Amino acid sequence: MSDVIAWEEWRTKKIKDWLLAILRFAVTLDDADRSAVLVIAEEIDKLGSRAEDQSPFKFFRSTSTELCSAILDKQNSKGSAVLLLHLNRIDNCRLKRAFEAAIEFGDASQTIESAAKIRKRGSQDLWKGLRPPHDD
Repeated sequence: MSDVIAWEEWRTKKIKDWLLAILRFAVTLDDADRSAVLVIAEEIDKLGSRAEDQSPFKFFRSTSTELCSAILDKQNSKGSAVLLLHLNRIDNCRLKRAFEAAIEFGDASQTIESAAKIRKRGSQDLWKGLRPPHDD
């Protein structure tokens, strides 16, 4: 039983490492980081392959290749769909937000502008209601 738990924890850690490697590549766009993503993907795929099965498991390798290409070509509609699908697969909300920011999904300038307007509008009335009434 403990072997199963240990294996599951190791597999979960590998997938998290893969997601972080993809995030790193999205930030740096460096070939070395892209290679790191593919190395981790192959390692995970080897876990999914069975000795009796002649066709190797290729999900993480093919997904990684597709994701890295989509990151480099975000304007492509197919690339956008791939990135959106990947975003929807990420369970960790902090990692999802970081990846979203790294790939600048959507119109980042519009998001920043909207946030600035909200901040500016909200700060005007921040202390309203907390000040004691004036005795003029």
